[in-house]
Amino acid sequence: MQKFAVLLTCFNRKEKTISALKALEKAFNTSGGNWQMSIYLTDDGSTDGTSQAVVDNFPEINLLKGTGFLYWAGGMRNSWKEAIKGDYDAYLLMNDDTNIYAHLFDSIKRTHEYSTSNYRKGGIYIGTTVDTETKKITYGGSIFVNRFLAKMKRLKPQENPVPCQLGNANIMWVSRNVVETIGILSEGYVHGMADYDYSLRAGKKKLPVLIMPGVVGECVNDHNDRYLKFFKLPLKERFKMLKNPIGFDFTSQSYHMKRHFPIRYPLFIMTGYIKVLFPKLYYHLLYKKRKSI
Repeated sequence: MQKFAVLLTCFNRKEKTISALKALEKAFNTSGGNWQMSIYLTDDGSTDGTSQAVVDNFPEINLLKGTGFLYWAGGMRNSWKEAIKGDYDAYLLMNDDTNIYAHLFDSIKRTHEYSTSNYRKGGIYIGTTVDTETKKITYGGSIFVNRFLAKMKRLKPQENPVPCQLGNANIMWVSRNVVETIGILSEGYVHGMADYDYSLRAGKKKLPVLIMPGVVGECVNDHNDRYLKFFKLPLKERFKMLKNPIGFDFTSQSYHMKRHFPIRYPLFIMTGYIKVLFPKLYYHLLYKKRKSI
């Protein structure tokens, strides 16, 4: 019997976290087959009773305590570091605000069969999610349309698995051989970008990065347009928001740029400070133009 670990992190989203875990449980009971599932959840200092709700509803979960400053990337690494001690055959990364569909594990199995048949190895399998109300795609796999400018295009899932270059970890299956080759999420990321980094690192090692067939879950894109608020703030607050992990997460963004787009890195750093020092100029000359592309 093969076994896999589910990795999550959470902070003050009790209802969403419990909903996500219930959807996971339903999917596993529907299409999990004879696999064995263990769940590792890092609660990074929630004050809304999330931990107690998890214990009450899912006492079998491996509930881990964060420092309160792990954010998404740190929380996921914390869960993964604990799970990797269990010697699993695969890992399922998912967000605590993602409700997966009952057929998820059927899609994973189909993708794994495709991967081993066409590439002779397991890989990373990206699940596509849609908005709960509009049903428009919110997260999934993407390809570059301009690598120098780091511009990308999100792909629609097909009836069969399709390759991609970058993947969101709202739903991401990672085969054991991938971890043996590139390890877990990189330490250099605070909040975001760690999933893009992971899929890019896998691609550089010739490991398959594939989009699962069909839509496999729902997740609302809650990344609102922060810039409309940002350029109205005083200078000191703009600097804070630039560096804030749940603001513009400049630390993770710049680390990602330096690692994967070194030629563009100096321009990225310069643009970041132009954004802070001359917000209206940046907004009208660069930001609005980029948004319209």
